[in-house]
Amino acid sequence: MSAGGPPLRTDLHDGILGLTLDRPDKRNALSAALIEALHSALDRADLDAEVRVVVVRGAGPDFCAGADLDELLASADLEPTRNEAAALRLGTLFSRIRGLPKPVIAAVQGRALAGGAGLVTACDLAMAGAGAKVGYPEIQRGFVPAMVMTLLRRAAGEKTALDLVLTGRVLTAAEAREAGLLARVVPDAELDREVSALAGALARTSASALALTKQLFYRLDGRSLDEGIALGARVNALARQTPDFRAAIAQSLRK
Repeated sequence: MSAGGPPLRTDLHDGILGLTLDRPDKRNALSAALIEALHSALDRADLDAEVRVVVVRGAGPDFCAGADLDELLASADLEPTRNEAAALRLGTLFSRIRGLPKPVIAAVQGRALAGGAGLVTACDLAMAGAGAKVGYPEIQRGFVPAMVMTLLRRAAGEKTALDLVLTGRVLTAAEAREAGLLARVVPDAELDREVSALAGALARTSASALALTKQLFYRLDGRSLDEGIALGARVNALARQTPDFRAAIAQSLRK
């Protein structure tokens, strides 16, 4: 991106909406403008029937280094209410990803740190190149990884999550996958191809089945076994009423 240009590039092809964080000179740091652009892009993804899958990636060698440090330093002189509102805007971006009824994939190359790691954790699936690094080093800057902690506890578990946020240590891609922060790790040179293959496969899957599966998965948080089974039964019944289900069963019977 040239100086002063849009912080986010978008492209739609074969049902896949690509969102490229486009601030390579700042390691794709999450400025207020970039966060707003991501909100707008997710609104588009929600309303546009042509969008089946969303892929988030970073321009240049890194995925995202976290918050914009210039904005972060300037925020030290602002009123707490303004800083809380700004932080909440990032937090609601994470929850917006979870609420979107379409899969969101993070394609992670290079470093994904702090809020950048939070963005990866918020995505439904995360695939990384073997050379990627993931971590929450806020504490090393006298800061708190507050907006990513809820997601991190759920993804990595209490002990691992607390280790990561108290020490700020950065994980290799293999370590991040073992910790539950990544779904898949592939050779760096194959990342784009593997992400495209995954996104393409999802884009060809029933949109209603994907939406119901994603929504059920996240709605199971905090529910008892019996509550989860009851909710699953309701979704099961709803899925049987969709046109995609009827068409798929009819096609199977014709084989």
